[in-house]
Amino acid sequence: MTDRRKAMISKIHIAKQQLQMADDSYRAMLARLAEGKTSSTKLTLQQLDDVLAEMKRLGFVQKTVRNIGKRPTPQDDRKRYMAKVEALLADQKRPWDYADGMALRMFKVEKVASAG
Repeated sequence: MTDRRKAMISKIHIAKQQLQMADDSYRAMLARLAEGKTSSTKLTLQQLDDVLAEMKRLGFVQKTVRNIGKRPTPQDDRKRYMAKVEALLADQKRPWDYADGMALRMFKVEKVASAG
């Protein structure tokens, strides 16, 4: 799956949450717009665009992402842990600089990405 597809599917799920769509309503909308398909992962790029346009018509407003710092690219054996750190930061609306500051204070490591 390409990065563009992943980003579009993520936007669709964010829109679904923002619009507080019930799962059956969401799947009915997908089926109506995408030739009977009821999963966003099965849609073509054009169908994903159509679904996003429909969700915007229904009131979805895409929020601008504030500068949260550069996302580190960890080694393969650390990706799972970095994903958890990223999820915790996102949940608390904190930038990566916050995690780096905590790593420095707690473990004397300048960057989370270089820990290990």
